[in-house]
Amino acid sequence: MTTFKPTRVLGAALIGLAMIGSANPAHADVKDYEFQLVEPTVRTGPNAVITVRLMNKTTGRPVPDAVIFATRLDMAPDGMQEMATSVTPMPGGEPGTYRFSANVSMAGGWRLSLGAKVQGETGTVESKLVIRAQ
Repeated sequence: MTTFKPTRVLGAALIGLAMIGSANPAHADVKDYEFQLVEPTVRTGPNAVITVRLMNKTTGRPVPDAVIFATRLDMAPDGMQEMATSVTPMPGGEPGTYRFSANVSMAGGWRLSLGAKVQGETGTVESKLVIRAQ
């Protein structure tokens, strides 16, 4: 006949609980990130520079090294979404800051649409920011 020793059973139970607790580490969600305009206005012209910052809303810190793969700039805020222009990435400045060059051909409201992947996160951070061109 086999007997159980309470200390061994308790030890095994504690090890099992420790393994279960560490199996699902907490991760942020893509909803915890947002793009913010550094300057809400730009000058019209062929080399307008638009600077955005990607922020982690839970920590309040900028997020460096994101991979921005989708960009679009159009005049949707003024009802002219068909009026779009190309957006070219530029070298950034501070960590978490991303710069783009665009041909902003006329004054008015422009919508910058961005899609990015954050390292270590699943899903895509998507944002639509409104810029005023003067």
